[in-house]
Amino acid sequence: MSEPQGSDSTQRLPVMEKATERATEMAGEGGALGQSASAADYEPLGTVDDEDGGQGRFWSARRVPAGILAVLLLVGAGTFLYDVAAVRAHRPAMRWRRSLARQLAERPLDDTWVLAGAGVAAALGIWLIVLAATPGLRDVLPMRRTHADIRAGLHRSAAAMALRDRAMEVAGVQSVRVRMGRKRADVRAVSHFRELDDVRADLDATLADGIRGLGLARPPALSVRVGRPGRKG
Repeated sequence: MSEPQGSDSTQRLPVMEKATERATEMAGEGGALGQSASAADYEPLGTVDDEDGGQGRFWSARRVPAGILAVLLLVGAGTFLYDVAAVRAHRPAMRWRRSLARQLAERPLDDTWVLAGAGVAAALGIWLIVLAATPGLRDVLPMRRTHADIRAGLHRSAAAMALRDRAMEVAGVQSVRVRMGRKRADVRAVSHFRELDDVRADLDATLADGIRGLGLARPPALSVRVGRPGRKG
């Protein structure tokens, strides 16, 4: 900590200057402004689709399907490799492989089990192709990119909660249920006093401002319905 100079009681903060200099040095070395060595090790939420200026959806890493497929391939390849090595070592092949080879040689192509196996294999192949060709992460809504190196997303549940809190601030609203989609936000409100048209108008204005405040790349359309609470008993 530096000492005060003269009669001025304000102290300089050399720590901030050192932090700025360090950030500049790291930007020159790593190519990213203010990125520490530990921050560079963090895995991003998903890869960026820059076809529409970086405002597209996040791509899922699909670790679970990839892991399951890798385990199945590893087990299958390891089993066949072991059996082939056993045969090369002048030992009899496994019973299941002899039975499978016999079934494949004897059964015709129009057999029910052959068609069922082909259908299952085709369905698995189509499923893998769909996983590879679609972004996934449907619950993450892309936000507007204000910096070229930063991309953010907002979960639907968080966006719905923010809109619900804004709607509860409107006078006359007793309860609110918000369903947030990728293209539309459905709001169902219950009003216990005031005219329904007045409550709906206030909700339209408040929620429209709330959607703009979310900073989404594609603001969803707003659908508001207001009703009276049901009778008890």
